[in-house]
Amino acid sequence: MPPEDDAAHLAHGPVPKFALVRYEEDGRTLPGVLTEGRVHALDLASLGLSCFNDLFEHWDEVAPRIREAAHDAGRPLEAVTLAAPVEPRQLLQTGANYRTHVIGLVVGHRSPDDPRSVEEVREAAATMMDERAAHGDPYFFIGLPQTVAAPGADLSLPASSDRHDWELELAAIIGTPAFRVSREEAMDHVWGYTIVNDITTRDLVFRKDMPEIGTDWYRAKNSPGFNPTGPFAVPAGDLPAADSFTLRLDVNGETMQAASTDDLLFGLPALVSAASQTVPLLPGDLLLTGSPAGNGQARGIFLRPGDELVGSISGLGTQRFRCVEGDQ
Repeated sequence: MPPEDDAAHLAHGPVPKFALVRYEEDGRTLPGVLTEGRVHALDLASLGLSCFNDLFEHWDEVAPRIREAAHDAGRPLEAVTLAAPVEPRQLLQTGANYRTHVIGLVVGHRSPDDPRSVEEVREAAATMMDERAAHGDPYFFIGLPQTVAAPGADLSLPASSDRHDWELELAAIIGTPAFRVSREEAMDHVWGYTIVNDITTRDLVFRKDMPEIGTDWYRAKNSPGFNPTGPFAVPAGDLPAADSFTLRLDVNGETMQAASTDDLLFGLPALVSAASQTVPLLPGDLLLTGSPAGNGQARGIFLRPGDELVGSISGLGTQRFRCVEGDQ
């Protein structure tokens, strides 16, 4: 890792050597490239591209030119206001996908009348998870791409609830279109990765007026700004394997989540393949891989105005934002 500017390091943690970014300038959101801690403007037209998502689809063709062109003076990272580094057309979310997390939930919801010991419940849950990993399918739901927000933007907490929760997640960025691909083919369609904090309003997850219909992810997860994303989009080739990322989320300086993607129940090949069986995945789409243990609900605490969240994933930098009081 090259020497980094102190201010950029403070805001974004260890900064990737190379990444795609989007940044704000004169009321516009522009594409850019981060190299050596500096942001360089990116001219899509000169690359024969018509939109930002074309970068992901045609990466193999344009990457050498982009890496060669990013040698102008550029601007220091700390002098740039970053937007989310992607503009997905689809946002797919994965539930119950960290083995340790799900086992902990099963133990935590153990009935007082259960005659088994805690350790017996834990062992049964572990066996269930292993069986699901071997023979089951990932659990997906759909988020709205409009919820994608800049990594440093204030998070407005809707005043209609006081049970807003955090979920730091590794997100895969789709490169080339993927439809009904096998697990063996899946990673050929992943361009790279970014950070997403998938905010959830817990008391809206289950419908109280009609329990028979189960979960209501639309209301629980799709308020404006509920998916702070970025700050960087890093190509998979510049990173280690997808099962070796470490995640950490601090709320007001206290570590709430700390995990590794080697605990994923379904890894990236399984997730991409399974998601592609239903809908074609498009360049620039986000596939969130699930949240590890340490959510607020498990601790009985939730986000409040003034809270500061700092989430980092190895190789992908750090996102930092504050919560503010929202409207009804």
